[in-house]
Amino acid sequence: MLKTTVLTFCAMLFALSFPADAQQPKSVFRIGYLTTSDSAGESSRSEGIRFALRDLGYFEGQNIRIEYRYAAGKRNQYSALAAELVRLKVDVIVLAGGEALVRSTMNATKTTPIVMDGTGIDPVVAGFVQSLARPGGNVTGLTLLSTNLGGKRLELLKEAAPNVLRVAVLYDPAALGTLHEVKDDLPLAARALAVSIQPWEVRAAEGFDKVFAAMGKQLPDALYLPTGPQMFTNAKLIAGFALKSRLPSIYTRKEAVDAGGLMSYGADSADSYRRVATYVDKILKGAKPADLPVEQPTKLELVINLKTAKQIGLTIPQKLLARADRLIK
Repeated sequence: MLKTTVLTFCAMLFALSFPADAQQPKSVFRIGYLTTSDSAGESSRSEGIRFALRDLGYFEGQNIRIEYRYAAGKRNQYSALAAELVRLKVDVIVLAGGEALVRSTMNATKTTPIVMDGTGIDPVVAGFVQSLARPGGNVTGLTLLSTNLGGKRLELLKEAAPNVLRVAVLYDPAALGTLHEVKDDLPLAARALAVSIQPWEVRAAEGFDKVFAAMGKQLPDALYLPTGPQMFTNAKLIAGFALKSRLPSIYTRKEAVDAGGLMSYGADSADSYRRVATYVDKILKGAKPADLPVEQPTKLELVINLKTAKQIGLTIPQKLLARADRLIK
């Protein structure tokens, strides 16, 4: 009896001598990150979300592993990349893209939680969720409804450059939210501002040079860039053309302004990153996307690039500068 007791006691001491982690391995969650852009164009957004996750206690290589997949502007890659993440059995998929990317991923899985990083289309109208308050399926996240801001962006562009009369609008007709913005919202706002809209379709990255050449013959006074995968992925190329052509330009995301565009007006990116990370955190802790309300932006930001303004010979009114959330000097 005494011998048995001693052996049991020794066994307990032996077990206690091992680190707690050896007894109870820490779970490593797998997060899928699928974007319409390429790694370079996506870096600021993906890094922002990764840092926001870190603030919530998630560290890559410790308790999370992020599987990045980049479509690089190729729409025909959406379905394959989404299916690849599903096969990896990730715990949640973060989508950095619009309507087509969400739809392709929904077709790939009805069970893996999906978190949208701000689509520019109403997710209820698109059929992604039953309602904003009660999504009801495996999709939730942010909806930026950026097309609703089209009139305001045009107004800001006119305020920055009062002499603007003809505004060229580059857009991808395959992006449904963008199509509504270009065909309906912008013409209405343009009439009120006494400017004309010149729509230019771009269906693929290879089409920009041809459009730029044709646009140069039409002599627009400014350039407007709505939301859409092609516009985001090729932001640097577009900003370079606007700069070379000395055209005031306005965008939906500040990344384009960092790349040399004149100004942007849209959801506060840092705030959006934090909110996406919060969705991921809740899901990893057991919450269901069906029960997590889809949120709209509460913070909007105006970013102006003063270096670009100087290069194109434009003096931004002081009144507008005072309203900017960020100035690039």
